[in-house]
Amino acid sequence: MRGRSSLLLSLLTGIALWPRPADAQTTKTLTIYVVDVEGGNATLFVAPSGQSLLIDTGNGGAAAERDGGRILAAAKDAGLTQIDHLITTHWHGDHFGAMEFVASKLPIRHYVDHGGTVEAPGPGNAFVREGYPELYAKATHTVAKPGDKISIGGLDWRIVAAAGQHITSPLPGAGKPNPTCADYKAGMPDPTENAQSVGSIVTFGKFRVAHLGDLTWNKEYELMCPNNPIGTVDLFIVSHHGQAISNSPQLVHALRPRVMIMNNGTRKGGQPDAMRVLHTSPGLEDLWQVHFSQLSGQEYTVPGMFISNTTDESPASLPAAPIAAPAPGAGAPPPPIHNGQAYWFKVVARNDGSFSVTNARNNFGKSYLRIEDGRKKDDGRNLLAP
Repeated sequence: MRGRSSLLLSLLTGIALWPRPADAQTTKTLTIYVVDVEGGNATLFVAPSGQSLLIDTGNGGAAAERDGGRILAAAKDAGLTQIDHLITTHWHGDHFGAMEFVASKLPIRHYVDHGGTVEAPGPGNAFVREGYPELYAKATHTVAKPGDKISIGGLDWRIVAAAGQHITSPLPGAGKPNPTCADYKAGMPDPTENAQSVGSIVTFGKFRVAHLGDLTWNKEYELMCPNNPIGTVDLFIVSHHGQAISNSPQLVHALRPRVMIMNNGTRKGGQPDAMRVLHTSPGLEDLWQVHFSQLSGQEYTVPGMFISNTTDESPASLPAAPIAAPAPGAGAPPPPIHNGQAYWFKVVARNDGSFSVTNARNNFGKSYLRIEDGRKKDDGRNLLAP
């Protein structure tokens, strides 16, 4: 009964604001963990208020404990005792697979999704139909719609896409014509869950982040053309693991991110067609990758210090040219993975627009100064300092 009442409340009043846990620490920064889940997605946001929001929970099955454990390690590093909000962008196993494991170890107070799956029954659908409702019955649940806001202290969190729909009114300060739309070439229609992805734009003062799940090419065009309703961002969590069926110029080049982080796998994402779009984005300063992509080879990848994870069986030498992707199916060789220590990227942002990215594998970090009147401003603070 409590779950039904909570659902009605969230539908009537929007997405609920959870009180900050007594032991959570307030800060002056927004912290983001991009967690390695071997080509899935898990991105943890910790607001200045101490509230938390997790987008997606990695792979399931035999990998659930591995990926869930990596998410829990990030939550521990952040000092969290609960997850205030969980957004599941869409119903593919690499995005919701470890949800039950995480929820069994760390309370999740509010579940957000786009509604039921649009795909035919599959291995994960039993969880979506039965296991998932059991989880949110103990908390609150919201079916997100474009234009919704998530109330999380210190952040302006906007849902810009969900269930195949998108916002029709621009965000504050946005709405100018998108010049890249003139060069658009339609992709293949996408009837899958990818096109249903819940997409978010997060604003913390002058700092802005885009996370659009696995939204695909045609849906990106519908969102961004003929006018850009989002504007520009500082950080882009690269869509769909860096795959070429997403990440159109109409999206990426219009967002003009200063920094991109790509949560890819060794053979998932990073294809040359996608990498060319990312690397040619106006204003890009750096691209960070969760894995070296064999599909990129040395031709399109970034320097190793910008890559957070290797594999259990790293080759003695890396190919200069991208490899051909193995044909899908039961006979395809398994991609190289690692089941031991995994490393995240940690982003720390201030509301003046300055931020830093640190690679946990090698402790290599870089600070990005605030932008004022088109120029970078150094106020003397070290963003990498605690």
